[in-house]
Amino acid sequence: MSLRSAFVPATALIVFLLLWEGLVWVNGWPNYKMASPSDLSPAFTKHWDLFLVMSWQTLWRTVVGLLLAIIVGTGLGMLMGFSRLMRDALYPLLVGFNAIPKATVVPIVALMFVGQHDFNTVLIAFMISFFPIAVSVSIGLSTLEPEYRDILRSLGASQATIFWKIALPKTLPEFFGALKVAVTLAFIGTNLMEIVSPHGRGLGALFDSGKTNSDYPLMFAVLVMLAFLGIVLFYVVVFLERIFAGWADR
Repeated sequence: MSLRSAFVPATALIVFLLLWEGLVWVNGWPNYKMASPSDLSPAFTKHWDLFLVMSWQTLWRTVVGLLLAIIVGTGLGMLMGFSRLMRDALYPLLVGFNAIPKATVVPIVALMFVGQHDFNTVLIAFMISFFPIAVSVSIGLSTLEPEYRDILRSLGASQATIFWKIALPKTLPEFFGALKVAVTLAFIGTNLMEIVSPHGRGLGALFDSGKTNSDYPLMFAVLVMLAFLGIVLFYVVVFLERIFAGWADR
């Protein structure tokens, strides 16, 4: 990572925190109305052990849900990308499903699988994040130039060869672009289940505890931790993108 690529985000973060602190100070808001960045350090220090445990619980469920979203979303995207019939059949269903607010789905899932807290959380993280992956893979494959297919077929290439040699590399930029979006969506899904259907696990449960006890610095500290985990996972995706699809930025 170059010095510039590290300096610019760090500077932007510092400016954001200063603006946040200044906004609270100018308006004279107490920390039970709007916590400031200076209020977060005591919250992290006081509850550091809970943050370690709860952050790990949220992170691993989010990652598992995201991995499932990658597998299923890529599979659906391939079906729709290679088959016009499947594209016409599945697109309306996927769009309709994605239009349903997942906050309304959480109580239904919680009632269907009572007591299966880990499964419920992973399921919601998957359900909310697979759609952009499926759509991006589908678009990438469906827009593959037919000339490439015709030339390779005339040379005796199989459908599998066409996919691995031409279609897959062409789709990778769209795939990683969608994966960056899916990362943030997966965290939203995990946190939704942890808050709406509380089971004492994850950062959502810690946020709910802060809300119950009117501990606003703790609530904002949880939001900051969620943002931090999302940023870390986002840059993991960026790192993988540079390895597998770095040619797209050259």
